[in-house]
Amino acid sequence: MIKQKKIIAAIRLYGFIWRLCTPLLRLNPRLKDNFENRRSGQHLKPADIWIQAASAGEAYLALSLIENMNPFPTFHVLITTNTRQGLDIIKKGIESRSNGGQITVECGVIPFDRPSVMEQVVQRICPKLMILLETEIWPGLLFALKKNNVRTIIINGRVTPKSLQRYMIWPLLWKALGPDKILAISGDDANRFATLFGQDKVQKMPNIKFDQLQTVINYTDNHLKAYIPETSAFLVLGSVRQPEEHQVENIIQNIRSNLSETIIGLFPRHMHRIKYWEQTLHRINARWKLRSELNNESVAEGTVILWDTFGELNSAYALAKAVFVGGSLTPLGGQNFLEPMIYGITPIIGPSWENFAWIGNDIFNQGLAIKAENWQSVASGLIRQLQRPQTTDSQKKAAIRYIEARKGGTQQACELIEDLLNPKSGKRFSFNKG
Repeated sequence: MIKQKKIIAAIRLYGFIWRLCTPLLRLNPRLKDNFENRRSGQHLKPADIWIQAASAGEAYLALSLIENMNPFPTFHVLITTNTRQGLDIIKKGIESRSNGGQITVECGVIPFDRPSVMEQVVQRICPKLMILLETEIWPGLLFALKKNNVRTIIINGRVTPKSLQRYMIWPLLWKALGPDKILAISGDDANRFATLFGQDKVQKMPNIKFDQLQTVINYTDNHLKAYIPETSAFLVLGSVRQPEEHQVENIIQNIRSNLSETIIGLFPRHMHRIKYWEQTLHRINARWKLRSELNNESVAEGTVILWDTFGELNSAYALAKAVFVGGSLTPLGGQNFLEPMIYGITPIIGPSWENFAWIGNDIFNQGLAIKAENWQSVASGLIRQLQRPQTTDSQKKAAIRYIEARKGGTQQACELIEDLLNPKSGKRFSFNKG
């Protein structure tokens, strides 16, 4: 009883902090979008399965799960996300689904994690199963799910040592609110989750992202070929994050000085940074165009294409001669650098890749990706690749062998989902409302 009182007191304090901070969040350029829905959650409707996918990467995971589920009769799925990019990906994926007759899907932004709001949202949605993808560990949400006896699982779970250190400030809270099951993507992640929630809840799984690396876009089917000739020196700077923008600007300047004919595809990770890059490219006197303003004709050599449309990064990778993947030049943990590999490209990243440490150093030892120490090393590596294009066939075969050996996560996750939705499986968990 004392333990439960402490937990409830902590949740009340957490809710009080949210109540004070929520009005200020409207000033955030990313959060002001859909702000009223984020504040109240009243837009969300009942569903049998609720999947929370933080942003773009997790949105693709959610779509992969529902596409591969064995049909559950008349099941309705709600997918929520934190970002506009995630929402756009999910909406587009819902429209193109192939098993739409058996499983219906809706989507929306997830509300802020204020406990009183989350409890109302959980009661309104009333899910049979809650699926949290990767690192979506929120106290208000977990508390509401526990109080309302909702089975909860983490799939494709990962947690960094730094995050674990923060969570362990109050281990009692997380032990009480922990999910029913966790599928972690590496042994290290499994151990960290076990420290946080208990060993009995944790299993390992292959990362679902390996299953997603199977759709190769051929040149003839690539709609971007209208703008980028097959023979052009095309460089992709993918998923560039705000804290590393100055370093990426230096890379652009270096490339332009040494290989002025290079066409550069610049992909900011977040669309609200487009205006910054417009001003920057203008300041450095670069020849540039917005992707949305391209006509059906090839862009001139030496042009920087500023990508202000979402969902085309994979198509750009398919045409690239060299690739840098961002989120890696400052301590941000890195973005997904697996995708270019299936096109025979050896992606170059910066020194920060903690979010993908589950891959292990073997990927660098095999020469399938390159880890550089700083922006200067990144620029030098990109120049070498652009000057001496790779023999992509052998590199592509090596990448495919590497990926194929690591598939199977989607099937394992879907089997767990099916088991938990079976009313004969296991007991339900409850939390004393005190």
